[in-house]
Amino acid sequence: MPDGVRSIGLFGHSGCGKTTLAEALLYGAGALDRRGKVDDGTSSLDQEPEEQRRHISLSLATGSAQVQGKSLHLVDTPGYLDFVGEVRAAERVVDLALLVVDAAAPVEVGLELEFQRLRGQGMPCLIFVNKLDRENASAADALAILRETYGNALVALDWPLGQESSLHGTYAIWNGKAEGLDGKSLDEVPADAAGLRDQLCECVAEADDEALEQYLDAGELSDELLSRSIAKAVASGVAVPVLFGSAASMAGVRMLLSVIPEFGVAPRPVTTADGAIVPDPAADVSAFVFKTTADPHVGRLSLLRVLSGRLHSDSHLFNVRQGQEERLGQIYRLRGQKQEPVAELLPGEIGAVARLQDTKTGDTLAAHATMPAAIGIDFEEPVFRLALKARSTADEDRLSGALNRLLEEDPTLRLEHPSGHETVVAGLGEMHLEVLHDRLKRKFGVDVEMDLPEVPFRETVRGQVRVEGKHKKQTGGHGQFGHVWLELGPLEGGEFVFEDKIFGGVVPSQYRPAVEKGVVEAMSQGILAGFPVTGVRCALVDGSYHPVDSSEMAFKVAGSLAFREGAQKAHPVLLEPVDELWVDCPESAMGDIIGVINRKRGRVLGMESEGGRSRVHAFVPRMELQRYAIELRSLAGGRASFRQSFAQYEEVPAQIAQQIMQKAKATAR
Repeated sequence: MPDGVRSIGLFGHSGCGKTTLAEALLYGAGALDRRGKVDDGTSSLDQEPEEQRRHISLSLATGSAQVQGKSLHLVDTPGYLDFVGEVRAAERVVDLALLVVDAAAPVEVGLELEFQRLRGQGMPCLIFVNKLDRENASAADALAILRETYGNALVALDWPLGQESSLHGTYAIWNGKAEGLDGKSLDEVPADAAGLRDQLCECVAEADDEALEQYLDAGELSDELLSRSIAKAVASGVAVPVLFGSAASMAGVRMLLSVIPEFGVAPRPVTTADGAIVPDPAADVSAFVFKTTADPHVGRLSLLRVLSGRLHSDSHLFNVRQGQEERLGQIYRLRGQKQEPVAELLPGEIGAVARLQDTKTGDTLAAHATMPAAIGIDFEEPVFRLALKARSTADEDRLSGALNRLLEEDPTLRLEHPSGHETVVAGLGEMHLEVLHDRLKRKFGVDVEMDLPEVPFRETVRGQVRVEGKHKKQTGGHGQFGHVWLELGPLEGGEFVFEDKIFGGVVPSQYRPAVEKGVVEAMSQGILAGFPVTGVRCALVDGSYHPVDSSEMAFKVAGSLAFREGAQKAHPVLLEPVDELWVDCPESAMGDIIGVINRKRGRVLGMESEGGRSRVHAFVPRMELQRYAIELRSLAGGRASFRQSFAQYEEVPAQIAQQIMQKAKATAR
């Protein structure tokens, strides 16, 4: 397998400094002439105007460099939970996770969730404790908290020299070398060096039989054997080395750059449905597309990782999912939005190609259509919805095409039409959809208003009635005459049934379907507040006709009139959709979550707890869940998730129904 490539993803909580660290690594490796700043909007990795304005990453960005003879590929990811889809994409194409930690807040929800997930996947990990030059930052305190939270697999690999504003260098625990912020050697040893080396040796010896034997015999490991053991311990997950510094001042960055080639992980096999794709440069080429960007001027740009073989510019590959051929033009390495043309990419390397015709995120490109496909990316389901309304006719005309382009770029977005006339977009949170709004305007010139979508209320009847409908009109010449008697009542477990109970010819057979059409049309217009009517059984039981003036239209009107009058008399009520809700949360938050469900008129159906996590199952009216994604994130500190699906319609309580009807009537005026 190739050992000359290192693909690393930067993960962590929002604001921990991932992008600043990625920028510092690229600068330290000579790939950048200057270091941009996130707060100034000059970062080479945060290129989208929405990122520069908010000073946070909203999408993944890649950068590459050459370090100690290795091809280094960095994938910087957002920390804000609304953009976790970008994190999932990055997880699929890196071989080593670099988790970035704010020294002043070592355990935050973004780090906690991602660390647990990556360790569960068997992903090798490093941790970089950042911002140690800030006030009240302590390497010792941060390491103690991390080890207490995540276990003794976390061991210091280097140690800062100085603290807070006096931070001036880094000491390598595994070989005893120290360097200053400028990379020059220092003759300085921290007081805790011996104890930290003992912790490191004890931890990594478990990954290597020779090291374990030497450690048990001598209580120490040679520098050479310790280095080999660290590499094995990282790859196997036995150890999670922790490094320290400050990306803003370059403290510890050059040390980290030396660690990645030495202790990083070479490209690993990629799972398929039938086995694995081995990263062999001599094999047939295959590549996995992990992100698609859409630009109205440049077109589609597909980010990919080479799985096997050598990927060349101007080549022809097959989309394995479709079995169709794709022509690849120039291949690029990326640094943010900057494109560096290259002739080829090797297994494990990350690059991009423009203007693929039919290839989407999650597709595999290969030399042959019958080659195995990598398993796609498991994205989170959207949990927050907003309705879009174009501000002008021109915006309306462009909206559909623009949305399709942006949904192609972000698979965690969904386009829905729940009520038939609203355009509803579902995403992972409020900011997620705010960014969609901004990009519609900036990229495609489409201006929209965004609001909570309409709740699809329904109306029904609870009583039985017999009612007459007559339409009679004389205008000279042929008139109009239709006359029917209907019986209306509730229909359990169904939407609508129309029964023809006419015996004889009181209503000729050719007019009876028109009566049903009139009823259906009246049902669509509602009884109480204009919401569609459902759960009704209607029977045509009697009527009369005129041999000259009767027509299908006359009987359609008669049926509509009869239904409207009858429905008003049949005890009409308002119905609301009730969703089935499943919440997964920390056990400590279960009480608060159940309390909120009760306040939302929900009914808890079941609860269970295991391993510090709890699951709550409930029925909750949909109108109460429209902002639940935001509320739950606040309630459980981002450590809870939920899913919901339609369960049934239920009658709205009278007081709430009155408010809904008043609002609907006011809107209709």
